[in-house]
Amino acid sequence: MSKSRVYADVNVLRPKEYWDYESLVVQWGDQDDYEVVRKVGRGKYSEVFEGINVNNNERCIIKILKPVKKKKIKREIKILQNLCGGPNIVKLLDVVRDHHSKTPSLIFEHVNSTDFKVLYPTLTDYDIRYYIYELLKALDYCHSQGIMHRDVKPHNVMIDHELRKLRLIDWGLAEFYHPGKEYNVRVASRYFKGPELLVDLQDYDYSLDMWSLGCMFAGMAIDFLDKLLRYDHQDRLTAREAMVSLPPLLFVPLSLLNEIQNLPILTLHKSGQQRAAGCGLSNSIPLGGFDL
Repeated sequence: MSKSRVYADVNVLRPKEYWDYESLVVQWGDQDDYEVVRKVGRGKYSEVFEGINVNNNERCIIKILKPVKKKKIKREIKILQNLCGGPNIVKLLDVVRDHHSKTPSLIFEHVNSTDFKVLYPTLTDYDIRYYIYELLKALDYCHSQGIMHRDVKPHNVMIDHELRKLRLIDWGLAEFYHPGKEYNVRVASRYFKGPELLVDLQDYDYSLDMWSLGCMFAGMAIDFLDKLLRYDHQDRLTAREAMVSLPPLLFVPLSLLNEIQNLPILTLHKSGQQRAAGCGLSNSIPLGGFDL
């Protein structure tokens, strides 16, 4: 039986009501407290709108769920309630449903995020380290609470660059971790799936999220390389521009090389047991930058 190297017994040691989402009795709020402003996105299981709370005029995000099994809806609500207040975890404000259709909606805090395809190419070395560190804090917290996210990808990481605020969103595929339990392998998104999913290994653990994080990390570095490998020489970075925008780990002092040279690889190890845990990686990234 495979067992996570970290936080393996969190749900074993907690009372059943902590993780038994099927027994959750949902406390429904008043749908009339919110108005839709505009559509901001859609997914396989929901449509997402920017909205406003008519009682205080505060902006919010309204996630209207498509028809799915009730236990899946309860699972997402229970997990969000358990993680409420955790570092960089999107905050669930309310749960409402339509008076007639009974369609449920989740109300979240609003994050003034920038499309990652626009934002990532503009990030500096320090920015990338900072946001990876902030994402690690969110992952380490949810893992410490016995929860796997199972869909870490740029689309689910909202960044308000002006406020330097990051939120990990979309907990619809998240699940409670129990050692030895066999889970559905039809989770995560195509380019961020861990190898255990591709070979139908069902007793995976939190390390699945670390593979997805490694893919994100690599993608940020590729954005930098794209600036160097431009066909038009006028569009290529100069040496000075490259020095100030290098992504992490591509240029480090020799004194630190042995310490962190394997950092990107640690998250992409094919064995979940040998993949870096969130709590370990967050201590490996020099947040203040390297002294060059």
